[in-house]
Amino acid sequence: MRETDVAMERTALDAIDEKIIAELTRNARLSHAELGQRVLLSRNAVRQRIERLERQGHIRGYTLVRGGPDDEELVSALVLVYRKDRLRGGEVLAALKRIPEVVICDVLSGEFDLMVRIEARSLERVQGIWEQIAQMPGVRDTVTALTLSRVVSRPRSG
Repeated sequence: MRETDVAMERTALDAIDEKIIAELTRNARLSHAELGQRVLLSRNAVRQRIERLERQGHIRGYTLVRGGPDDEELVSALVLVYRKDRLRGGEVLAALKRIPEVVICDVLSGEFDLMVRIEARSLERVQGIWEQIAQMPGVRDTVTALTLSRVVSRPRSG
């Protein structure tokens, strides 16, 4: 296949391709047979379309998201961190990487140095992690906010 053919093919998504992507987004573990029933195609036709969507980059991987019925019991908090020294505060970053409940740690511009998102099984565990962060030698101060509810939660788009 020539390069121009691949480029043309890459942009051609029809309604069935969109349905396949939507179904896989909802449940990536669907069998080809089940997916075929949902989009009114044979199992073989679905397999071929998925392979084409993968080649074209419309499907770039499958992700395992740990979870289950107790996901809703997670307590989430944002901790904004002021470090004592922005340029030489690497020990704080290294320590945060070792805390399993730290799911995001972003270096920020502006007033705060770091934004840390914690997801833990209990409020007590969030408090323990906050105390651990606040006592780190390179941390000057923290501001913490608990998540009350999540309004938007979606996977990143391409």
